[in-house]
Amino acid sequence: MDRHDALSLLFEYTKTDSLRKHALSVEAAMRAYARKLGEDEETWGAAGLLHDFDYEMYPQFPDHPTKGSEILKEKGYPEDFRRAILGHVPQMGVPRESRMAKTLFACDELCGFIYAVAVIRPTKISDLSVSSVKKKLKDKAFARAVNREEIYSGAGELGVDLDAHVQFVIEAMKGASADLGLI
Repeated sequence: MDRHDALSLLFEYTKTDSLRKHALSVEAAMRAYARKLGEDEETWGAAGLLHDFDYEMYPQFPDHPTKGSEILKEKGYPEDFRRAILGHVPQMGVPRESRMAKTLFACDELCGFIYAVAVIRPTKISDLSVSSVKKKLKDKAFARAVNREEIYSGAGELGVDLDAHVQFVIEAMKGASADLGLI
């Protein structure tokens, strides 16, 4: 996997800044987990970058993520990579069997939520705490499009404590804060 190629594909299909930043957020979390788990950081990072690359063109299920998977297949991306991306959408019914698939699912909604919390803070992500994120999780009116059940079940599938997972993803996103506009 080559980050340059994945970024090029992301930018070809994704024009909005918010969805590009979401992809960069998930990439940061996936790369951090790959390092922690001794997995291929480039492959996991590419999965984070490309998991929603087709969303603007095909926002309706099952077109997203099915159409994206077809595009990735044409471009030579391997089956396990595409299955991880298909599995990040629970309605697809694709079992999340690999660590990469479980991690992508666990990071997707959480990255979006953490970004929503950080962007409204004067200090952005620099001093964001787990307790602040969890407090906002309880507020159903805040970032209501984020599926909280997927955040909880994602941590469970990954086999990590929710607080530890939130802290880990915050730290990963801090590492990309300049690219995310969170400085």
